[in-house]
Amino acid sequence: MKKILLICGLFISLTTAGLAQANHPGTTDPTEKAKKLQKELKLTDKQTVKVASIYEESAQKFEKIKAKDQGNTNKMLVSIGPLRTATIKKIKAVLTPTQAVKYDKLVKSTKNTGGNGWSDGWSATTEN
Repeated sequence: MKKILLICGLFISLTTAGLAQANHPGTTDPTEKAKKLQKELKLTDKQTVKVASIYEESAQKFEKIKAKDQGNTNKMLVSIGPLRTATIKKIKAVLTPTQAVKYDKLVKSTKNTGGNGWSDGWSATTEN
């Protein structure tokens, strides 16, 4: 009986751990992130390359902020605000008006769920 309970407990633990990871698939790789956005917004290959470049630039600036603020979350949140705004503006400049509307919805939806993946180049994105 103890063995059965042990096996059940192990199975539940492994299942829970696997599902927890599967619920947050994402990437901080700018190219992969741009490809996911390409699927969401039906971007052209040229647009995708530009968005990947924007995400890469944003990620580099984020790393500088993180180093400067030495991981202090409160300071980083203040410093990241203008970077996020600039990143959104640059991405929207690459998009068509229809894509920009969809992008705004993506940014708003991830912001409402506690994420911020589509509006920056460093956070993990979520899949719908």
